[in-house]
Amino acid sequence: MAWQGLMAEFLQVPAVTRAYTAACVLTTAAVQLELLSPFQLYFNPHLVFRKFQVWRLVTNFLFFGPLGFSFFFNMLFVFRYCRMLEEGSFRGRTADFVFMFLFGGVLMTLLGLLGSLFFLGQALTVMLVYVWSRRNPQVRVNFFGLLTFQAPFLPWALMGFSLLLGNSILVDLLGIAVGHIYYFLEDVLPNQPGGKRLLLTPSFLQQGDLCPIFQLSSQGTWPRLHEVRCRRGPGPGSSALSATPKL
Repeated sequence: MAWQGLMAEFLQVPAVTRAYTAACVLTTAAVQLELLSPFQLYFNPHLVFRKFQVWRLVTNFLFFGPLGFSFFFNMLFVFRYCRMLEEGSFRGRTADFVFMFLFGGVLMTLLGLLGSLFFLGQALTVMLVYVWSRRNPQVRVNFFGLLTFQAPFLPWALMGFSLLLGNSILVDLLGIAVGHIYYFLEDVLPNQPGGKRLLLTPSFLQQGDLCPIFQLSSQGTWPRLHEVRCRRGPGPGSSALSATPKL
């Protein structure tokens, strides 16, 4: 059946990419169906720390606005670059990839307090793009068939695109800043004379019971839950990319 074929394709997507993309789509669908309101999702320090609405620390990363061009544009970049990172430099390193999300989310939340930012999903997207672009500097990117340039220029092209659409670039700058901090601490500093790796993935993230993924059953029909152990694989410089990505 077509539904089973679509499900099989979806289950081939790496675990973290699959989980985050699905969470974003389901959150937007819930808002579109008026099951949830954006006012229940946005980041508000008073409601988080005084009213204990701690879910806002997560949900503000899951909502990209109502269904429309902006939503699909962001989902395209989330899915594509999250997947390329997970299948490239984070292959076999699920715990490290989850930790990158946690590090970025915490730092964005703290910095977002200074700028009164309510939704940080776009900043997280730009962070993913930035880290991928710095780890693949020789890859040429085709920007919607209009421009072709080296990967490190992509985050700045996204910021320029936001500016053309009349959006604030503060969120994009936040994503670039946090992405650069992660890249520097993870890829640059450890390779300097006397440098060392400061971002160490907590041991609890590497326990098998914290990394569930869905896989198809042996008959290829219904998904079932399997537990896999998250382990450290190749270093961050490794990549499976060679072709020119097209957006």
